[in-house]
Amino acid sequence: MEQGARKPSPQKRPQKKKTSRMTRIVIGFFLVLFVMIVGIGGGFLTASMNTKPDLINDFRPPASSQIYDINGREIASIHATENRIPVKLDQVPKNLQDAFVAVEDNRFYDHMGIDPRGIIRAVYANLRGREVTEGGSTITQQLAKNAYLTQERTLKRKIQEVFLAIQLEHQYTKQEILELYLNQIYFGQGAYGVQAAAKTYFGKNVEDLTLSECAMLAGLPKSPNYYSPLNNPDVAKKREVTVLDQMKRYGYITASEEEQAKEEKLNLVKAQPENSGQTASYFVDYVTQKLIDKYGADAVYKDGLQIYTSLDLDMQQAAETAMKELPDVRVDSNGVQQPQGAIVAIDPHNGYVKAMVGGRGTDKFNRATMAERQPGSAFKPFVFAAALENNFTPSSIIEDSPIDIGGWSPQNADRRFRGAVALKDVARLSINVPTIKLAQKLGIEKPIHYAQEMGISTFVLEGAQNDGNLSTAIGGLTRGVTPLELVAAYDTFANKGVHVDPVIIVKVLDRNGKVLEEAQPNQKTVISENSAWELTGMLREVIAHGTGTLADIGRPAAGKTGTTSDYHDTWFIGYTPDLVAGVWVGNDDNTSLGGGGGGVLPARIWNIFMSKALASTPVKDFEPPAEEQKPADNGDGNDKNGGGSQSSSDSPKKQGSNKTKSKQGTSNDTGGGTPAREAPAASAPSASETSPSGGTSAGAPNMAGGSSKGHN
Repeated sequence: MEQGARKPSPQKRPQKKKTSRMTRIVIGFFLVLFVMIVGIGGGFLTASMNTKPDLINDFRPPASSQIYDINGREIASIHATENRIPVKLDQVPKNLQDAFVAVEDNRFYDHMGIDPRGIIRAVYANLRGREVTEGGSTITQQLAKNAYLTQERTLKRKIQEVFLAIQLEHQYTKQEILELYLNQIYFGQGAYGVQAAAKTYFGKNVEDLTLSECAMLAGLPKSPNYYSPLNNPDVAKKREVTVLDQMKRYGYITASEEEQAKEEKLNLVKAQPENSGQTASYFVDYVTQKLIDKYGADAVYKDGLQIYTSLDLDMQQAAETAMKELPDVRVDSNGVQQPQGAIVAIDPHNGYVKAMVGGRGTDKFNRATMAERQPGSAFKPFVFAAALENNFTPSSIIEDSPIDIGGWSPQNADRRFRGAVALKDVARLSINVPTIKLAQKLGIEKPIHYAQEMGISTFVLEGAQNDGNLSTAIGGLTRGVTPLELVAAYDTFANKGVHVDPVIIVKVLDRNGKVLEEAQPNQKTVISENSAWELTGMLREVIAHGTGTLADIGRPAAGKTGTTSDYHDTWFIGYTPDLVAGVWVGNDDNTSLGGGGGGVLPARIWNIFMSKALASTPVKDFEPPAEEQKPADNGDGNDKNGGGSQSSSDSPKKQGSNKTKSKQGTSNDTGGGTPAREAPAASAPSASETSPSGGTSAGAPNMAGGSSKGHN
């Protein structure tokens, strides 16, 4: 071999091996990286899916409950945080359905929950900086997000949204998804769903929307505050035009329909603060609380109950107008204007509460249902009813003369006595002493019994201070009585002796129209038809020629005034054949009104209310009994004209204690009395009629031993 000859270089092969090894390392690295990425992504996807909500078969978004009056007119919508009134898809105008599909998801009926074409189109539009008229999210995705997820902008939430959308499409039809979406979406101004939005912006039901109104609503969800016609009317109109253009582009409307809609002037409802000037606010609160007690707060505020009540909005407005007659005298320590008042009106035949005002409307305290106030002489008709049921007649004579009852000598207002007085004149002039003597002869347990049967539930019959004494006869109750109960008790007189418990809720339906409850008026006969007729005749004279002349409304009516000692409480309770109404006026802190009895301001307010409430009602007179009813012989030899003592078998169960009492702040006609007991035997009063001179009633001593005066 030649010395210069060279063998192949031994380094060539090792270099090749080194390169090959490096390649494998790089490839291995990327494989590991890929596996890691896939693993992490898969883990993230799995975690996202494992934390997504599960769909429920019965999708129930929170829904507002609606309260209606007796004629089906909406009074109020009650809800927690979301004002939502679900509707069926067939209630939603086709134009509104099409508007949403056109502007939000034009391929809604073609995709499976997500729309890749729509996503690409939206991305492309964004990159080019053009206005995006169609979002990348489908209607189904928006439903999934709004119903089940938060609004956070994260990859995890987006993944969950996609899978939920696919699941929704699998579980529901397109029509069901669209219905759920239209009831779920937010429109601004606190309105959720198309029905609440239609009410909020246009003051009408969704099925009554025009094409232009449909386009306006469909444009709101993109940015409810910005596109609100109440906030930015010009911007909202431009958005409406965009929606109409999309509807024409996809063939939902014609060019002429588009142009006509663009020219339409929208009639918007002026936005008001929640509960601002709400009609029947006290009644609504009362109904709401009754329902919460029965069904729970969640059901009332979130389950979309349809609540049909007894209220008549026309009568309610008449009551609220009448309440404006209250003078502005002072503002109390709580910042509430005084005096305050309450009005309740009831249909005596079915117990339906037709109107309720619990105050001036500036606070939440419902004086119609919550304020227990002394009734004063407004209690006397229960004594008269007991008398008529126990052999007295309107012409029976009672002696108006001094009387001493355990050291208590009750007085009349004018501090004079009239001698022999007919029962009907005792009622007409609201005279104290004969009323007390009448209750003494009957036994105070009898008026209490009849008042209880007529719905008065506030009597105190046990303990050191109770109502089992003669001060109760002239309205001196331990606790007092609410206006609602007192007015409801008077419905017995108007309804021919049959008492009907008050009804406020006529029917309740769930969101699907299923009846949850329906009122069945609870009624019972308390006094005879003849006694009710005679009592009504006596109380008609109160308005015609007695203490309640300011209540004369120019049609047949009966009523009774009531004023407590030192003018703490003033009342007028009256009725026509088909409507009973009562008015209370007083100060919340139970201080004196300073003058003016039940026959003044309460009677005037009652007159204003009844005149308006019955303006369109034909004049109707009270119907006499079908046939004359004769009292049963009780074996004591006293007939209806006699009015003598009754056997123990005729008396209700004895109630109360043996202590004479006098109540502070009670009726001007009240004072201490004898214990409740069977009246001693007495001679029958004369059947002759005596016409006493006019006068007013007076009160009884107060607990401090002084005298407390008042009127009727």
